[in-house]
Amino acid sequence: MIAATELRLVYIAPALGTSGVGDYADDFLSGITPRVAEVRQLRHAGPGRERMRDVLRTRRELRGILAEQPSRPTVIHTEQSGGAITPFWAAVGLRGVTATATVHDAPFSVWWPFRTRAIARSRILNHGLHRGLFGLMNRIERRVNRSRTLFTLTPLGAERLAATMPESTIVASRQVVPARRDLQLVTERPLAVGFFGYVYRGKGFDALAELRAALPSDIAIRVAGRGTAALPPITGVEFLGEVVGAAEDDFFDSIRALLVPYSGRRQYGIEVVVSSSVIARSLAYQTPVIALKDGALVAGTPGVVVVAGGPAALAARADALVRDDRALGELQRAACEVRSRDSADHIAQTFLDTWEGLL
Repeated sequence: MIAATELRLVYIAPALGTSGVGDYADDFLSGITPRVAEVRQLRHAGPGRERMRDVLRTRRELRGILAEQPSRPTVIHTEQSGGAITPFWAAVGLRGVTATATVHDAPFSVWWPFRTRAIARSRILNHGLHRGLFGLMNRIERRVNRSRTLFTLTPLGAERLAATMPESTIVASRQVVPARRDLQLVTERPLAVGFFGYVYRGKGFDALAELRAALPSDIAIRVAGRGTAALPPITGVEFLGEVVGAAEDDFFDSIRALLVPYSGRRQYGIEVVVSSSVIARSLAYQTPVIALKDGALVAGTPGVVVVAGGPAALAARADALVRDDRALGELQRAACEVRSRDSADHIAQTFLDTWEGLL
């Protein structure tokens, strides 16, 4: 068997800062890079910003890397999400190499395979094109992924993906909880809750006004992440914009819980099973999470409280929780356990063991 320390990894993923998957990629590599011989990265623009010439350039670069040392033990691993086209098309047609992928939006790895930057400008064009070709594309995707190993970040994602990709090998992993510094006890932080992440449809930012109205005025709401500075102002809500490094530390140190009012996501009548890098980031900072049950999250994650209902129910649970020192302390301890269990080093081992077996 070939050891991971001999392995060359060619890694295709969105660039840092372009999406949650791009941020995940850097967290993932922090556990992989020190334990393999070499990592060659091919990073691409975020979903909706890719051009066809960018995809073709990545394909050429990938084949150039493989040609440098054709006999060297190599794995091509891609981060495949519904709106990104480069990871899927770059590895199509390869023969005689080991190619694996992490599927972020099960039960399909790419939902909009023709969503170039030009097509993404028109919602009608994008959905008209992909809805019409959905059945054909699913068949192509199953053929491309036939005999490949596909990783998911949740057990439910693995279950759903296995049903749509029956000829693939499915491996259930978990979301990486990145390394972050220890913060003060959550009970000693200001009486506040937070929103965090990239602003786009389905992430719950449209519920902010309703949540502000439902929460007592003594509980502050702080909102941080890319795009949040451009949101319409709401009295009693503090918008911080993108926070990085020490600013991110300070944000989580200023809230007692993170609110995640994701709306359930369906595409063409099919439920999309996604994982949440936002929740992973909150747990990295030992910060409890309160999430809606009908969103991307299901019960069972330590440090996370799941609420049935809508924004009003979420606000009521948050109001009670942030005033309950005992409950907050228990959730913070649970979050610490998750960040240890799901550290980049521990998650990397699942991938390394699988790649060694394939090689």
